[in-house]
Amino acid sequence: MTKKEFINLISNGEEDIIGNFLKLLNDNGIDYCVIGGLGVNAYVEPVVSLDLDIVVVADETERLLMKAEKYFKIERFPHSINLNTTKSDLRIQVQSDQRYQKFIPGSVKMDIMGYDMKVAAVDDILTGKIWAYMDKERRKSKRQKDLADIFRIIEKYPELKKLIPDSMEHLDF
Repeated sequence: MTKKEFINLISNGEEDIIGNFLKLLNDNGIDYCVIGGLGVNAYVEPVVSLDLDIVVVADETERLLMKAEKYFKIERFPHSINLNTTKSDLRIQVQSDQRYQKFIPGSVKMDIMGYDMKVAAVDDILTGKIWAYMDKERRKSKRQKDLADIFRIIEKYPELKKLIPDSMEHLDF
């Protein structure tokens, strides 16, 4: 079984949603980078995630959504736009928080679960995970996953420990 087949199997995918979404981005020349759990998976031993967290160039977001509405149900939230389909349990979350825009220029092509994707640099992935962990409005279970991802990154890239804010030092990285 290939990595692509695995991710589509665990997401109950009737279609290759990731492949279709990447094709939509590429066919329309929309720059992006992957962040979140799948972004972490590009740098450390992967864990299963049913979310594709992505940052799209802000000026292209509405054009992307116009193209995507043929294939996805679109829901807007304060800091993200979620794209879902009945053909898969995978959720695509387009990050609308402007802080993430600076991650796009430093992104690199990497293989994630058999897909060539542009991924934010590891230090940017860590920064995004720190922001998510420190967001008190997020569910505790989500924040614990963010914290686990932070530990996973620091274990493999101990030189990035310098990015951990003083307010988190009690966690004994």
